[in-house]
Amino acid sequence: MHSSKPLSGRSPGRTLGLTLALVSAFAFGGSGTAAKPLIEAGLSPLHVVWLRVTGAAVVLLPLAYRHRAAVLRRPGLLIGFGLLAVAGVQACYFAAISRIPVGVALLIEYLGPPLLIGYVKFVQRKPISRGAAVGAGVAVAGLACVVEVWNGLSFDALGVLFALGAACCQVGYFVLADAGSQGDRPVDPIAVSAYGLLIGAVVLTAFTRPWEADWGLLGGDVVMNGHSLPALIPAAWMILIATVLAYLTGVIAVRHLSPPIAGVVANLEAVVATVLAWILLGEHLGLPQMAGGLLVLAGAFAAQASKPAPVTLPADAVTADAVGAGAVGATALGERLARAAEGAEIEDRAQVDRELRGR
Repeated sequence: MHSSKPLSGRSPGRTLGLTLALVSAFAFGGSGTAAKPLIEAGLSPLHVVWLRVTGAAVVLLPLAYRHRAAVLRRPGLLIGFGLLAVAGVQACYFAAISRIPVGVALLIEYLGPPLLIGYVKFVQRKPISRGAAVGAGVAVAGLACVVEVWNGLSFDALGVLFALGAACCQVGYFVLADAGSQGDRPVDPIAVSAYGLLIGAVVLTAFTRPWEADWGLLGGDVVMNGHSLPALIPAAWMILIATVLAYLTGVIAVRHLSPPIAGVVANLEAVVATVLAWILLGEHLGLPQMAGGLLVLAGAFAAQASKPAPVTLPADAVTADAVGAGAVGATALGERLARAAEGAEIEDRAQVDRELRGR
């Protein structure tokens, strides 16, 4: 699939998009590591999610005000991003892990890139590069190893449906992030992120009931891998890095890459989360997880290194282009011939003049 901007080889836009996609994946990957000490201190997972999204929305309020014209320009896009890419992903994922193992839920959620490829190919009817499709498959296989899905296999129909809902909402994240640059009324990616988080915070408030949480815990200390530190440190990291930076860079990255490629690169989030949990929380990695991480990296590399799929123009469009090009060429050739004829005529007149003067 092509993004809204043409990409060819290692264009500056593609390089920037890949860099931002990697930053987004690394930023998103640290959310679980920052959230776990807060959860262990007594906050519920849903209240931690509310803190994360609402805190980020408050930080981005000045940017939302600056881009307030976007509300009238594309209100449906902003509402959809807030419902799907922010509130939907979070709510469905936490509903899923309440019924099925975390590893299984995470793997199903990260079926988002293959689902995204299917959506682009069969719904939007746009071409998909072979590298993006192969990379998505390899990355999903690697994810199965990273989360060690075989250690917690259990079937709960409702839990699986919630996890699939999170995957579908993840598809909405990439599709809507790209849609913001389409049409006659494009929306700045900063506005998409700011208003998406603001709308998501409002929706999550209705479900999480934050007034029931003991927010006094944020004034104390939490424990991370045996070390005590102020609770505000992981809270600030979760809000500023794992949410504000992650969403801003992620949405901008989709504008420079195609959604399928950006989606495959986003799979690195699970690898980053596992590695950070190993380093900061003391959760050791096994050989299958390390092998899975390499597979995810290989899949992401295969996807981002692929060339965009060629677009086949209809026969009538090709004919029209050929006729148009022929007409332009014929016109240019006619002008050149006219200039040549005019020059020849001038030369003939000059020759006559010389002969008359000679006589």
